Amino acid sequence: MVDVTDEMIEAYQRDGVVLVKGLWADWVAELQAGVARNMAEPGPFAAENLKPGEAGRFFDDYCNWDRIPEFEQVIKQSEVAEVAAKLMGSDRVQMFHDHVLVKEPGTSRATPWHTDGPYYFVEGRQNVSFWSPLDPVTQASLRCVAGSHLWPKDVLPTRWLAETSFYPNPELYMPVPDPDAEAMPIREWQMEPGDAVAFNYRTLHGARGNEAGTRRRAFSLRVLGDDARYVERPGRTSPPYPGHEMVAGQVLREDWFPFLK
Repeated sequence: MVDVTDEMIEAYQRDGVVLVKGLWADWVAELQAGVARNMAEPGPFAAENLKPGEAGRFFDDYCNWDRIPEFEQVIKQSEVAEVAAKLMGSDRVQMFHDHVLVKEPGTSRATPWHTDGPYYFVEGRQNVSFWSPLDPVTQASLRCVAGSHLWPKDVLPTRWLAETSFYPNPELYMPVPDPDAEAMPIREWQMEPGDAVAFNYRTLHGARGNEAGTRRRAFSLRVLGDDARYVERPGRTSPPYPGHEMVAGQVLREDWFPFLK
């Protein structure tokens, strides 16, 4: 049983990030099996995130939960929807998407600082992303800037490898900051398999490379609350979900994005 305390809820609302110990501690084997299946059978959005000549491997893929039974089992049978509802202050919890990120040993490339919100075709204050390592992590843990979900402007979304603007209107966004150089309040934790960092879609986050001698497999789940609505973006979103036929202001279609609570 995961205990979501008042202090955790207050921290999530204030900082946009909180550690949830043991969220999927009883589901690590299933998630590891799901990641293995995902890597053996990548989906259409799978990517390798290294430039030529860079060592290691940085694999990611998303939107596979409905074809990978281990992911579907964890999403629907674990306590994650109840935990999300408490953190968000929401009555309902709607599925958005899953995300797998694997950094093999000796991968020096960092996950660049970014916020997820601008990439998505959904907006709302009530949302949460869970990032859970399936291996013990120290220096390759997720790093989040506390309070960044309350910044007045979104951070510029970029393409990770090309380092170019994701949309044709970069002037509408604030430049990607350097939290270390600017001494921003960074939250990061040493984590055990099944622990999870819960963070808001607008929270600035990133991760160092994996210079350790062990793998760093991570499973992420993004869910939505009561106030989430579809919004138009000036270009192809990530994830794109082609052919969704939704219109601005609409609750995401339930047949593609089912309610978990």
